[in-house]
Amino acid sequence: MAKTIPDGYHTVTAYLHVKGAADALAYYAKAFGAKERYRLMMGPTVAHAEFTIGDSIIMLAEENEAWGNKSPKTLGGHTGGLCVYVEDCDATFAQAVAAGGTVLMPVGDQFYGDRSGAILDPFGHKWNIATHKEDVPPTEMQARMEAWMQAKAQAQ
Repeated sequence: MAKTIPDGYHTVTAYLHVKGAADALAYYAKAFGAKERYRLMMGPTVAHAEFTIGDSIIMLAEENEAWGNKSPKTLGGHTGGLCVYVEDCDATFAQAVAAGGTVLMPVGDQFYGDRSGAILDPFGHKWNIATHKEDVPPTEMQARMEAWMQAKAQAQ
């Protein structure tokens, strides 16, 4: 009997729709060391592909208007993002930018205990690249966030 959650998958799995799926697979390999599991082709189009980053499987497909799948490029902006935890966010961030990502937020130490930065990949998806540095309880995180917001407001 098949398992309700297949081996290797988590309860929630990201599914990205892009313009240029084959190029996206190549970018994710360069930027994050992604390893392609397989791809299903519909003629010259990637109908479905799966790749792994670390212990996570991510699904990907070429956008398809007939199926209601639109990419961030078609929508004119991203509607969410992905957070990838890595051993060295500075190195991975630099690698993602060198592979063609655009810096949205430079890497820095964050009030919530991570060192992280954000990029926009060439296909319109936002990636937060992080290394966890400190366990911060929610009450402390709230206080730090308020101090951060106040400092940011004063700087403007």
